[in-house]
Amino acid sequence: MIQALGYIGIRAAQPTEWDGFATRLLGMQRVDRGGGTHVFRMDDRAQRLVVTPEADDGLAFMGWEVADAAALDALAAKLEAAGIAVERGSRALADERHVAGLIVFRDPGGNRLEVFHGQEVADEPFKPGRPISGFRTGPFGMGHAVLHVKDAQALAPFYRDTLGFGLSDYGRKPYDLFFFHVNGRHHSFAMVGSGRAGIHHFMVELGSLDDVGQGYDLATAEKDRVAYSLGRHTNDWMTSFYANTPSGFFVEYGWGGRIIDPATWQPHETFDGPSYWGHERLHLPEDGARAHLRAMRMDAAARGLRAPDPQPSTGCAWADATIRQN
Repeated sequence: MIQALGYIGIRAAQPTEWDGFATRLLGMQRVDRGGGTHVFRMDDRAQRLVVTPEADDGLAFMGWEVADAAALDALAAKLEAAGIAVERGSRALADERHVAGLIVFRDPGGNRLEVFHGQEVADEPFKPGRPISGFRTGPFGMGHAVLHVKDAQALAPFYRDTLGFGLSDYGRKPYDLFFFHVNGRHHSFAMVGSGRAGIHHFMVELGSLDDVGQGYDLATAEKDRVAYSLGRHTNDWMTSFYANTPSGFFVEYGWGGRIIDPATWQPHETFDGPSYWGHERLHLPEDGARAHLRAMRMDAAARGLRAPDPQPSTGCAWADATIRQN
């Protein structure tokens, strides 16, 4: 059973641009690996974000964590029985990813997925690129990833039935949206049925709302860095903004995400739009989708929709998970 999103790989035409973006804005730590690859830490793990120099920008791979070698073998067998071509990762690739072992395959949309066990813990403490309280990782993984897909309804069964992701919720307007959980985080993966292919955004969650607010100030000081204004989502209750990355997609920078109990959670359709307030799509023209999404927020405000106040954090993701699930 997949437990968490462990790492993400990005192809970047201008990889050096990620250095300042990931450290001075997001607060990640740059790690020198050599060979032109730009690697970043978020916590005690040896690496979480891997940026490689390529001619085109986009998602290179997503790395999903399982408990041990037996769980990895069981998933490989399940994939092969479903007709998915599975490659055992070489020792050299495992060393490059800083894991004990992994398998590699592609989803039906062509996205490269890696499933691993035994992610390496770094020898040195995490040193953030700017003063932040830290990232909410631990049992929840590095955050979540959201992909553009050509047909979300066609791809959803692969993640739900073959990989065993739990469906959190889904929406039909203004496009098909499916949100999946693999642990207590409301969603670690989602897909947008936009008719396109590629990464829409990945999300990192901070330990403090002030981390997000200060990041927002830093982002607004840069021309065209903010893609979505500060806002709060309806389904996972995350307060966040979205930043334009050097590779043409977004990073969501958030705090206060919803923790669920996967054992009792019931998937459901949502009708209230993506956000209670904010998240103005600054990258879009005033009319069309931007105006439609704004109208959905105005309707939410007129109906007085609210998210519950988040339970105070202990400062430890593991303790928070235990408290909120009891």
